[in-house]
Amino acid sequence: MKISTINYNNPKQGYLPLFLSDCLDLLDPVLTFDRLMGGIDLNKYLTDIPEYTTGRLRYNPVNMLKTVLFGFMTSGYCSPRELEDNCKVNIRFMYLMDHQTPSYRTFGYFINEVLQDKIENIFNDINQAIFNEEHVDLQHIYIDGSKFEANANKYTWVWKKATEKFRYKLYEKITAEIEEINKEIAWSEVQISTNSEYVPDYLNEIIDQLLPAYNVQIGVADEYIAVVDVNHYRSDMDCFIPLMKHFKQTYGFYPKYPVADASYGSYNNYIFCEQNGIEKYMKFPMFKKETKDRKYHEDPFRAVNFRIDEQGVMRCPNDKAFHLLYRRSVRGNQYGRKEELYECEDCSGCPYAEKCKKTAKNRTVRINQELTAMHQEVIENLESIHGALLRMNRSIQAEGTFRIMKNDRWYKRIVRRGINSVKLEVLLVAIGHNLYKYQNKKMRNRTAA
Repeated sequence: MKISTINYNNPKQGYLPLFLSDCLDLLDPVLTFDRLMGGIDLNKYLTDIPEYTTGRLRYNPVNMLKTVLFGFMTSGYCSPRELEDNCKVNIRFMYLMDHQTPSYRTFGYFINEVLQDKIENIFNDINQAIFNEEHVDLQHIYIDGSKFEANANKYTWVWKKATEKFRYKLYEKITAEIEEINKEIAWSEVQISTNSEYVPDYLNEIIDQLLPAYNVQIGVADEYIAVVDVNHYRSDMDCFIPLMKHFKQTYGFYPKYPVADASYGSYNNYIFCEQNGIEKYMKFPMFKKETKDRKYHEDPFRAVNFRIDEQGVMRCPNDKAFHLLYRRSVRGNQYGRKEELYECEDCSGCPYAEKCKKTAKNRTVRINQELTAMHQEVIENLESIHGALLRMNRSIQAEGTFRIMKNDRWYKRIVRRGINSVKLEVLLVAIGHNLYKYQNKKMRNRTAA
């Protein structure tokens, strides 16, 4: 028989199947996402949307919510314009929106107005569904924080004549500002050097380090973000207690093992842990030196290594007694922490003077026995086998989560302005991350099976 090569069809004409779901693989991310969302009552968050008696029918709000969340799941951050474009050309978004294509203005209104006050509860409900299915351990929480650049304007001009006229006065002001900045960021062990004169390139380098930003804190459990908080605190130490209170408000209890790096170890945070039955697994700023630097740890001229005689008197390596001068409250400490100042009875003629002190006066030392005992407890906790495993997991899970958000999914800068809008945005990104991890785990399990 003669083979006919003539085609009697047009590739642009309609064809079967009629259902979009038939075009999707059974393991397609949108179907996994839709099955998970089907087990959550999303309508309870969408009951107060006003109904219009005239004009076109409103888009299905449940479909809108699913589309927004799926957009953040697939992209890390998804703008309203991207959502509109995806609904036009992406079969997965068409499936969620039932072939409808809301405009970017509609998506923007839905996110900013409808979801603003409900996103925290949506985040918690989605987490609850995932955690119940995955049996997530909420007693071990891996904590970390990261700075995200804010959407804020900066001045880009100066008065040239005034700058030239008062140049050296300006240099003095710049030096004073840098010294003040160094005090504020001393906790990070980063110091900006000062000079008698400054060039614009150097100041631009400093400005690049000091961009306006939000401090985003997360608590990660089994690779999922269990709790997230956004604030203006420069130091992570001030973020620990608010994050723990937020965790309890959400789950009804405090995690027993919150694991964090040296940015979180402070007297306030340790006392908070003791008061609420939380184990101390947060490093303190000198943890690495205490545990890795044997010379520093065993330094005989450190006050903590001074000998205590039979009468309870502290004595230096030269056997000179240190006497209490006074006790004083530590500034800014909310738990009434006090430190004791001791002075050596006589440092004159001491053969160890060069190693022991830097001035000609008698040496003074500040001691807080309670904090020293806390540091020893933290060292014992983190140096145990359990502590070593927790430290390793924290670097993988908490720091790894920010790496995925910033480097893999390209979310490095806050888009919205205002703390409430920023929290909305960060929670959407956190939901997207958890859904992304959930899908990846499902795919790995199915591949292994």
